[in-house]
This record gives sequence, C-alpha cells and structure tokens, in this order.
Amino acid sequence: MSEYFDKTSKHCYDCQCMSHLFSFLNKDELQLVDANKIHVRFKAGETIKKQGTFMSHVLSINSGLAKLYLEGIEGRSAILRIVKPSNFIGGPGIYHDQRHHFSITALLDTSVCFIELQVFKKILSTNNQFAEEFLKDFSRDVLTVYNRLIYLTQKQMPGRMADALLYLLDDIFNQPRFPMILSRFELSELSAMSRESAVKLLRDFQKDGLIRISDHELEILDVESLRKISQVG
Repeated sequence: MSEYFDKTSKHCYDCQCMSHLFSFLNKDELQLVDANKIHVRFKAGETIKKQGTFMSHVLSINSGLAKLYLEGIEGRSAILRIVKPSNFIGGPGIYHDQRHHFSITALLDTSVCFIELQVFKKILSTNNQFAEEFLKDFSRDVLTVYNRLIYLTQKQMPGRMADALLYLLDDIFNQPRFPMILSRFELSELSAMSRESAVKLLRDFQKDGLIRISDHELEILDVESLRKISQVG
C-alpha cells in the first residue's frame, strides 16, 4: 500500500504525487497552479465533495483512495469508480453549470489538491496539449462508467459481484490480496444490488473457495473461476 501514502510536496514542481497532466505545463503555468491551489488532507470516511454543490475548484488526488458515486433516491447511491493517487477529477460541470454532479468520499486517509477552476480553464484555453490530454483522461473515465453500466444492466447478480471484485483486483490494487476498503454495503453499491444480496453472494463465494474475507482484508483465491462467473454473467 506504499503507493497510497502521502508524498505530497508543498509545491507542484517537486511533488511526487501530481497528476501526469502537469507534465504538459510549462514553468509559468505550473507556478500559476502552485499559487492557486489548496492542499487538504481528509480522514477515511470524510466527504471530499458533495453532489450538487458549486464547483469552485478541480481536484487532483495525491494519496489515498476515494470513491466517486452518484447519490440516488431514498438514500441509495451508485459507486461509479474508485479514484487512485495522481488521478485528476473535473466533471461535466466545468463547462456546463459549474456544479458537482457526483459526490467523492475518502476510503483511506487521502490528500487532495484543490485548483481554482478559473485558473484551470485558463490553462485549458491556452495550452492545447494539456487540453488534449485532459480530454483523453476524461474520455477514458467516461468509457469506464459506460462499460460498467452495461455489465450492471445485463448481468445477473453473481456476475455483477464478480465484476466488482475483479475491478478491485485489476484496476485498483493489482494483487489478489488487498485491504477491505469497501464495506459490504459499499460493495452492494458498486455491484448494483441490495446489501442483503451482496452479503449472501460474498458468503457463497467464500464457501466455494473463491475468496477469503475478513473485517480488514479480502483475498481472491481463485481468480480464473471468478473470471468465468463474470463472463457467463
């Protein structure tokens, strides 16, 4: 988990955690960002941004992990993705209505740089390469959500839970044994099912020898079988 620890510097030009997008800024642009950012540390469970609030800044995740989710009706939410270090978070509100259209909550202790929106838009308008790379990242994030939406609407519950666990394995931790950063309820939000169904499936997966789960850790024991469940849906 060392990659999620905070190595943030006070200044952008010598920070080990900044987004790769900043490599496309010249010295003056990097200094402009550095002079118009705020660095904030959040404890696990704290809200970083609330859906519906005014967008005054864009975010760069420096360390930790956070969940990005849509708040639905009757207190139900849908987790769209887990945000890792060096990820940049903007959203459609940048050029639409300057509002946040999703919420972000820290899953681990997480450090975030808040960059003033008008400064960010100024750089987008003058630095074509930076703008292109930002749009590439944004497009990849949107495609990830689209693909997950297809899985969630067309697969049965075992396939959806298998996909959620494989997402944590392949996209977040890159190893079969990792901290239990999501509660059973959050896993249900990631796989679009009720908490009761999620708990039952996790119990069945453990009984069948696919996973080992405790309060603080989850280990995928049979990756190939989990992938087969994902494929058949």
